[in-house]
Amino acid sequence: QVQLLESGGGLVQAGDSLRLSCQASGRTFSSYSAGWFRQAPGKEREFVAAISWSGSTYLLDSVKGRFTISRDNAKNTVYLRINSLNTEDTAVYYCAADSTSWPRARRGLFDYWGQGTQVTVSS
Repeated sequence: QVQLLESGGGLVQAGDSLRLSCQASGRTFSSYSAGWFRQAPGKEREFVAAISWSGSTYLLDSVKGRFTISRDNAKNTVYLRINSLNTEDTAVYYCAADSTSWPRARRGLFDYWGQGTQVTVSS
């Protein structure tokens, strides 16, 4: 079992960049797939990115070119970098992890969730 803690959110200006971090507890996190979701006000949670234990990645088509997911297994941390932020990126961003399989994670299926970090983009 892992516990996930997101950080790096805040109030930013449109056009800025941001890097969100997800710190995981547990010595076996390096074998987990991980992902990022976001939930904007009044909208359903949206699956935006995932990364396997070995570094294979998935990105939602609409965020390709601006979002990058990466991980540092030595630090038990997964990152989500967002460039050229716009007001539509305003949301709570959640980190998730799964120990079962990459195909499952790539479909947005995860067992463990963080509490989320708020990103607010002002125009």
